[in-house]
Amino acid sequence: MNFSETEIYLYSLGNEVSAMKLGLENIRKLLTALGNPQNNYLKVQVAGTNGKGSVCAFLDSICNRAGVKTGTFTSPHLVSITERIRIDTRDISEDRFAKHATVVRETAENMLAKGDLEYLPTFFEQVTAIALVAFADAKVELAILETGLGGRLDATTAANAEIAAITRIDLDHQEYLGETIEEIAAEKAAIIADQTECVVIGEQTDSVMALLKERCHEVGIAPFSEQGYSAWTVSSAEGNLVNIDLTLGIYQQAELGLKGRHQIENAQTAINLAQALIYEFVIFPFDDKEYYVVEGLRMAKHPGRLEYRGKYLFDGAHNIGGAKALAEYLYEFEKRQITLVFGAMREKNVTEILDTLAPLVERIVFTEPSNTRSLSYVEILDHLPAEISRRRTFATDAVVNAIDIAETITPDGDIILVTGSLYLVGEVKKILQSQI
Repeated sequence: MNFSETEIYLYSLGNEVSAMKLGLENIRKLLTALGNPQNNYLKVQVAGTNGKGSVCAFLDSICNRAGVKTGTFTSPHLVSITERIRIDTRDISEDRFAKHATVVRETAENMLAKGDLEYLPTFFEQVTAIALVAFADAKVELAILETGLGGRLDATTAANAEIAAITRIDLDHQEYLGETIEEIAAEKAAIIADQTECVVIGEQTDSVMALLKERCHEVGIAPFSEQGYSAWTVSSAEGNLVNIDLTLGIYQQAELGLKGRHQIENAQTAINLAQALIYEFVIFPFDDKEYYVVEGLRMAKHPGRLEYRGKYLFDGAHNIGGAKALAEYLYEFEKRQITLVFGAMREKNVTEILDTLAPLVERIVFTEPSNTRSLSYVEILDHLPAEISRRRTFATDAVVNAIDIAETITPDGDIILVTGSLYLVGEVKKILQSQI
């Protein structure tokens, strides 16, 4: 398959969430048939509700500055599916992606025909396999894997990562993971398993932290953060400059390449992962570790998360935790008036998200991303807070029309905030790129 044929084929497998099949047996059989490519390198798996992608971005950047050859797998993508697989911080080429996708497809279809697989691997299973094969082909030293959904039955868990990281856990995807935060935490904690050699835990509520520590105890491993390596304090935070004091390193006036105060805890988690790689796995050069950690934090990039492009601000806040972090940033740092372009997926808590964001903006344009899980703009309007005037609210079922409306109603000097779904962010970015 060429790249265009690859995209058509993968998308024909169905929506990566609504068509997914949670479970590890199929993906493990597929990886075995592919020669278990995941056994060729060290792996970090990052799970959590918010901050997973940011931790991956920070750690990838730190590794790059240290000269460690990395492969990073994240989801979803914004514009091109190749964004999901990065080698040394660069998106995989379309040709390489298509090459590995062809091998994965042929292997899967042959296994299905022989009865060796229960079903044809899903979109997310096949893209995960493509990433793991690509990393082996590129001879990476370290693979950084962002968990797709949950943890216990997510395809990335089949890679059997030696290092597990858990970012802040909150309510999200309750229809798949459980109604309470403790049930959700248990699903994510399951990436801590018998093969796990190191665990890094980010900031959590007391109940979630207790559950995560209990999981570590069950598998006989002490969290890295309890071994004296990560007793951090944030002594100041002004804009993107922070001081982070760790037992094994003090990082003064470190500049974070990712915006927002919520990125401080993600940076801390990434630094702890880096220190685990230094002191436990000796994969990093010890000399000048402070330099490449600070430089890695500064150079980190994570598209679609508090990302400015001209008058546009993109942020993929798709749950209440993300919406609160976005609101805190807007309140503290963004003094211009805002037009909000908003779309959301069907299972999200749109009422709480709009309760958080709508009071901070002057104008709202509701729309529908081109995704089978999207809420209609009519349904979203039902969630609009009662105190928000309908006279400054607009709606359309087409994202391209939403952009036109936002451009028309936004005065010079104001900004257009696109949020509510990474799928919406990606669609708007793609439309804007086509207009250049």
